[in-house]
Amino acid sequence: MSKHKISVRANGQLYERDVEPRRTLLQFIREDLGLTGTKCACERGDCGLCTVLVDGVPTKSCLVLAVEVDGKEITTIEGLMEGEELNPVQRAFIEHGAVQCGFCTPAFIVAGGALLKRNPSPTEEEVKEAVGGILCRCTGYRQIIDAILDASKGAKK
Repeated sequence: MSKHKISVRANGQLYERDVEPRRTLLQFIREDLGLTGTKCACERGDCGLCTVLVDGVPTKSCLVLAVEVDGKEITTIEGLMEGEELNPVQRAFIEHGAVQCGFCTPAFIVAGGALLKRNPSPTEEEVKEAVGGILCRCTGYRQIIDAILDASKGAKK
């Protein structure tokens, strides 16, 4: 199978790679770029654990082919820190105990951060909608929702 050359900016760094046309963005991120914070679970778009930002939009990376993101900006959990500091959503997740096993945490933080960038003062319903496609089997959603709402208060300061 012939490969296609793609160029993406992931977490601020430019990458050029040859990829097979059937390779998913999830596979590309984890295996080609070595960014393993993005989790692989259902690989059918059902769980949302592979959520990353593509040009700022939360995207289930298992449903997108790597060749489709040629020329785009990808942000994974590894790209959210502010220098050496956790961003407000990451800090709020720790403070609210919204991390339990941690497997779904990157997706919730990525989606929550994207919401706060679009809307720094979301309602609880808007937070629920923003993270509605991501499944958690440990914490329940109360801590996750509270963490994102709390991070929005910090973002306003």
